[in-house]
Amino acid sequence: MAEQKEKNENIKYIVRLANTNLDGTRSVVYALSNIKGIGYRTAEILLKKMNIPRNVKLGELDDSKIEEIKEAIERRYNEFYPTWTLNHQKDIQTGENLMKVGPDLGVALQDDINRMKRTRSYKGMRHEKGKKVRGQRTRSNGRKGLAVGVVKRREGPAEAGAAAPAAPAPAPAETKK
Repeated sequence: MAEQKEKNENIKYIVRLANTNLDGTRSVVYALSNIKGIGYRTAEILLKKMNIPRNVKLGELDDSKIEEIKEAIERRYNEFYPTWTLNHQKDIQTGENLMKVGPDLGVALQDDINRMKRTRSYKGMRHEKGKKVRGQRTRSNGRKGLAVGVVKRREGPAEAGAAAPAAPAPAPAETKK
């Protein structure tokens, strides 16, 4: 309890990879999984191919290793990842299998959705309407965010006098036996 972890003087507390600030005190595999487009599994595949132990802290790696990781993520992904792990397969413009990471992934995804909307495909139409796209049921689920209740019609100044509250209805007459 009284023992404190000694601070390593050589550790980099913030490491910048793929336009993302990563925590240098975390293990390499978990730190890399904080990059958008790289999950735990793809980070493990990359580290295994590069012979980097997965439990080493990211900030303890020397600059040359960090540059190798950066190069592998951004440019040489075809050497390290099998095709089925890539997140942008059969790119519409180049036909290549690509690995998009960081902000590029969001841009590519939005471009794909906009292309589907422009071509008026079924998926594009569903995206436009804000409905489920992948065949899920919509009868009872996915109702969040819709309008609830009845919206009362706004009365104009001319209709205000005509719509005045009526006098209370007379009570029904009692019948005697």
